[in-house]
Amino acid sequence: MEANKELDTRGLNCPLPILKAKKALADMVSGQTLKVIATDPGSVRDFQAFARQTGNELVDQQTEGDEFVHWLRRR
Repeated sequence: MEANKELDTRGLNCPLPILKAKKALADMVSGQTLKVIATDPGSVRDFQAFARQTGNELVDQQTEGDEFVHWLRRR
């Protein structure tokens, strides 16, 4: 999947990955895709809740070793 912007939040714990994603999405236009790479296991649940609350689409989530990759589409 092609991302318009990629955000590396490795080593950051909740709520920093969400806050950084929120800031990145604010600078994007509707329909663009943000890829967030995180190492916080709680980020899986956090990004699901974030998408529900903000109306941005959580396109996909993947676990790659000890990293969690989240794909969000700007509403």
